[in-house]
Amino acid sequence: MSLVADLLSIGTVAARAGVSVAALRHYEQRGLVHPVRDAGGRRRFPRHVLRRLAVVAAGQRVGLSLADIAEALAALPTDRAPSAREWARVGERWQRLLDERIRELEALRTSLTGCIGCGCLSLTRCTLFNPHDSAAAEGEGSRWLRAATGDGAPSV
Repeated sequence: MSLVADLLSIGTVAARAGVSVAALRHYEQRGLVHPVRDAGGRRRFPRHVLRRLAVVAAGQRVGLSLADIAEALAALPTDRAPSAREWARVGERWQRLLDERIRELEALRTSLTGCIGCGCLSLTRCTLFNPHDSAAAEGEGSRWLRAATGDGAPSV
């Protein structure tokens, strides 16, 4: 691992990454960052954790969940800075996730444009109309919208 002099305190990492100490602790619990403990039991972070935190912020900014981000970062080493090839693999995975997210957003935009345009004057054509909560029998979640994105959910 890194020399003690190369390790940063949790407060320093939080300040440099622009996140709170509580967020760092949460990220640790989620497996996004991996501190070491010094002789006094305090968290210390290698400098390369700042890059991981930048990736977390970028992933969140484009709408990836912490679970998606954690899954991608799990493929990277925790005891050293990742190589360019290792980062490229994460980028390839994220490109697939982002392409999927873009398809979902385009489907949502199309649905919303139709809803806003019709003003719900035509409930017989509305894909979101749910008289008497009939969708409850199909299970939890917004399956109708997911069906529009092609994820295999039942259609209306």
